[in-house]
Amino acid sequence: EKIRRNFIVCSIALFLPLFVLPPLMVYGINGAAGFWEPFWQMSVILWIQGVFDRFFIDWYWVGKTKAWEIPGTEDLKPYIPVKVMVRKWIATVLMNPLIAALVAGAMLLIR
Repeated sequence: EKIRRNFIVCSIALFLPLFVLPPLMVYGINGAAGFWEPFWQMSVILWIQGVFDRFFIDWYWVGKTKAWEIPGTEDLKPYIPVKVMVRKWIATVLMNPLIAALVAGAMLLIR
């Protein structure tokens, strides 16, 4: 139960900014309007964030440096298995534009 609760709290803490910060930047700072302009701006922001995470965090920091090595877990390498990495890349490429479309569509209905 504690693991499940911590998972929910961490998921909210990690994914809530994806739905709050890009719209704040796109609508508040850039002044975007309509659907397409905010959609592509949020898609680019989310893609940059996703590509940074895939390359520099997952591939380089976790996969290539010793920063994530925990003594006694060497047999668990790679820490991010290929199957998980493929799912993360698919989510980055496909889900980020979907998130952008949902937020842009919702904002279009609200405004």
